[in-house]
Amino acid sequence: MKQGIVLFAHGSRDPRWREPIEAVARAVEARAPGAAVRCAYLELAEPEFPTAVRDLVGAGVQSVRVVPMFLGMGKHAREDLPKLVGAARLDHPGLHIEVSGPVGEAPEVISLLAELALRPTALADNL
Repeated sequence: MKQGIVLFAHGSRDPRWREPIEAVARAVEARAPGAAVRCAYLELAEPEFPTAVRDLVGAGVQSVRVVPMFLGMGKHAREDLPKLVGAARLDHPGLHIEVSGPVGEAPEVISLLAELALRPTALADNL
């Protein structure tokens, strides 16, 4: 069964905002060449969630893991995403969809963020 992964993020009008999400998608593809990976955005950027899921189904995916690219369980992960997933399940009844927790709640991410916070020059070059 071909696995699909949707990296779900908020979105922004600024095209540079998408770069880290798309970099994660490329890293996932490199580590799991058989997986079909798509980015999807809640608003202000394309593709939106329904389009990304439809694209994966069209590519033959039968199971999708949705990864909320949020630091915590805010309104978008708690309310907006479940509505989108529910609609996708209605639109694609044979599709298995699982939703992970927000990436920012993973212990490894918390540890990495703490490490980065202790390296003041790590992010300063981009400002």
